[in-house]
Amino acid sequence: MTHSDVVRVVAFGGGHGLSASLRALRLLRQQWSRCPQRRELDVTAVVTVGDDGGSSGRLRAERGGLPPGDLRQALVALADVDEPARDLSAGLFQYRFDGDGDLSGHAVGNLLLHGLMEMLGDSVAALDHAAGMLGCCGRVLPMSRQEVQIEADVLGADPTRPDEVVVVRGQHAVALTGGEVQRVRLRPAQPSACGEVLAAVEAADWLIFGPGSWFTSVIPHLLVPDLAAAVAASRAKRLVTLNLAAEKETHGLSLPDHLAALTRYLPALRVDVVLADGKAVGDPEPVNHAAESLGARLSLAPVAASDGSPRHDPAALAIALEAVLGPP
Repeated sequence: MTHSDVVRVVAFGGGHGLSASLRALRLLRQQWSRCPQRRELDVTAVVTVGDDGGSSGRLRAERGGLPPGDLRQALVALADVDEPARDLSAGLFQYRFDGDGDLSGHAVGNLLLHGLMEMLGDSVAALDHAAGMLGCCGRVLPMSRQEVQIEADVLGADPTRPDEVVVVRGQHAVALTGGEVQRVRLRPAQPSACGEVLAAVEAADWLIFGPGSWFTSVIPHLLVPDLAAAVAASRAKRLVTLNLAAEKETHGLSLPDHLAALTRYLPALRVDVVLADGKAVGDPEPVNHAAESLGARLSLAPVAASDGSPRHDPAALAIALEAVLGPP
């Protein structure tokens, strides 16, 4: 199979948004594999590593290292769930202990990943091993091997001082802030990008950003200096998938504002396609204008889950992605 027969996709994000995108790419890869004259879809997931809430936050606080939760979700999204043993393993990764003991609230996959990282001494080697256990159809990488913290300047974060800007520290706190996020940054300010991520970006045909929490899952990738430079210099095409609804951290931020936020943190960013759900967009003209300002065309498709929740349906998203990436 020649390089032209392989479409190399690098998807950036974290949490449920990245998981939906990866599930869609896995479905699309399966569809392409059944075509007589097929192309192969090579998928690399790049995951933010600033999570400090829940099980991941507890493990970070107690033992240090990268937070495993978003990495776990990405692995499970790419797992070979059509094979019974792998499906059981994926379920085990997601199984969360209940009760009131020390294990309460921990996902098995978080503990397993953390153990692998400690045992092997390298997060990438641990993730590659876990991907083999799950039969993943792609690779999962951390945006950086370094521990990072997300912090933001937030207007009105303190309801008793609505006109003051305060610093909110930690991904969990920023995600749940009741104020207006004015600026987000990483600590340390200049973490090094994972070398394997830089190599994947250089080889990519498509770079995909979103959906996901804009300030805590999508934009952090643009705050890693050498990763931002690699994205700006990449010859790959770029796709931005917009969210279906505002989240707490982006309350009051319109969809055009979401696009503008990307170039605020990476002015050199140029985009080829902006993918959005028509119902979520409403009047398409403002979003279309914002897309054009990035050099992109707006692609509208019904990608929302049928249950009315503000989440992307992986099967519908796969159809929309095929229209963008091209037929097999």
